[in-house]
Formats: sequence, C-alpha cells, structure tokens
Amino acid sequence: MNKETTRWEYWGIPIIIVCGALLHFVFEWSGRLPIVGAIAAVNESVWEHFKLGFWPALFYGIIGYFKLKQSRQNYWFAKAAGIYLIPLVISLVFYTYTAILGDEILAIDIGSFVLAVVICQIISLKIINRKALPRWLNVTGVAVLALMAAAFIAFSYYPPHLPLFMDGPTGTYGIP
Repeated sequence: MNKETTRWEYWGIPIIIVCGALLHFVFEWSGRLPIVGAIAAVNESVWEHFKLGFWPALFYGIIGYFKLKQSRQNYWFAKAAGIYLIPLVISLVFYTYTAILGDEILAIDIGSFVLAVVICQIISLKIINRKALPRWLNVTGVAVLALMAAAFIAFSYYPPHLPLFMDGPTGTYGIP
C-alpha cells in the first residue's frame, strides 16, 4: 500500500466535507447566479444535496490524479466507484430514516453526508491499491464521472418533476 496515496485519500475526507458544506451556501452567497447553480446546491432537494459531495470529490480526484503519479493504474475506476457511492449512501440513509421516523433530522442528514464521503474515499483507496485492473475500467470510470457531472448540471436547470428533485420547503424544482 502506497503511503502517499493513503495519506492523500484520507486527507480528502475532511477537505471534501468542508468544501461540500461550503457549497451548500455558495449559490445564496453568489446572489443566486444561475451559473453557480451548476455546482452549488440551488435548493433543499435531496438531488441538490448530492452535488455537495460529488463536485468536491471530483475536483479533489482530478488534483489527485496529477499528484499521485505512481497510483494511476486503477485511478479513474476507483474514483468513479467511490464518488458513485456518495449519492447512493445519502439517499439510502435519508429515505430509510424518514420512512421510519416520518420526518427529517438535520443531524442525520449531516451524518449521512460525512459517512458517504468516508465510504467514497475508503473504497477509492482500496481499488487504487488493487493489482492493475483492465484498462477499459478506467475508461468506463471517466465516462461514468462525465455522465454524472452532466446530469448534475442539466438537472439543476431542468429537473424532472419527481420527489427527488423537489425543494421540500417551497415545493419548487431547480433554480428558483
């Protein structure tokens, strides 16, 4: 196991969490500039909260790719697998506990975000440190990340009218 890669992935946990927490407020701080809504949460929908983990993890991953030159063999597949788990964990926790309790609890929402980021980074590290996987998996990883980025951007501006995309407090969708 490469110590530099391990250290990098674990340092990503607090960095992604802090950046994600800040992204929660950036849209408001920008004066609600629509362009900022491509990466920052534009409302309180579950979908918009997925972006709080996705974008910081993606940007941290891009920086890591250039920093960790000796750990590139499974890199993009590892990043895609880890980052894909962020919305999966958040939605699993959110919909499970709200179905049981019938109400949202901010502390659990924050905890699920932290848990999702921790899982993302640990899974990424485990895959990076595996023996070399087929090259097509890295290509697939890049494609998955590109599709996720496109979806996050597109659905900020043109969200489907489904519960996942609805802002609970206002009942609206997308950029207000």
